[in-house]
Amino acid sequence: MSKVAFITGGNRGIGFETAKALGAQGVNLILGCRVLAKGQSAAKELQGMGFKAEAIAYDASDENSASNVYNYIDQKYGELDILINNAGMLAEDLVGHNSSISVSQDVLKETFNTNLFAVVALTQKLLPLLMKSVAGRVVNLSSIVGSLTIQSMENSPIDAAKAFAYNASKTALNAFTIHLAHELKDTKIKVNSAHPGWVKTELGGPYAPMEVAHSYKTSLRLATLDDHGPTGGFFHEAERMPW
Repeated sequence: MSKVAFITGGNRGIGFETAKALGAQGVNLILGCRVLAKGQSAAKELQGMGFKAEAIAYDASDENSASNVYNYIDQKYGELDILINNAGMLAEDLVGHNSSISVSQDVLKETFNTNLFAVVALTQKLLPLLMKSVAGRVVNLSSIVGSLTIQSMENSPIDAAKAFAYNASKTALNAFTIHLAHELKDTKIKVNSAHPGWVKTELGGPYAPMEVAHSYKTSLRLATLDDHGPTGGFFHEAERMPW
């Protein structure tokens, strides 16, 4: 039986490129999309490439969404092999402005709800299905800006990137990766954080150095780790990142 992957925000950007890369390896693709029609359009495009793909509704702001995803995958497949927590949001200027003093409670709450709380809720809900896999893989899409080590170093290469709500949400997501991997260390499930690079997506902006077409590499690697692969780590492609 082919592996099954659920990718949040899989209809565009990094999520869509990751779906293409997994599809090329024969993985059944389920795209979780806030706007179902856009997800269905993306799934149709993937089908045109010869991949097995479908789309279902997933909205990080909807408390019932995780349960609906669980019910769909459970009824159709009975298990889940790969969970890629790809969806995320940025409500601040990422570069050139430190928002620590000015960020509002509303922005903090919205950002953390999407980038952390919804990820935790979805992952917890889908864990029983991942437990049924012979090699469950969880990939949390983080960012280099969530690295406290790099943020605080002298002459930091990301010194200008001080979007507090976004950065802090990715730091917290990394903490979830560490804690979940530790709790699952005696299982076949591996949990890792991915820094895909600074990518020319709607979130990354037009001045990012990495083209979208190359953005899948870290997620693909972590989603397809063999039994000897790492867990509880933070990576960009094969490079281990500092927390």
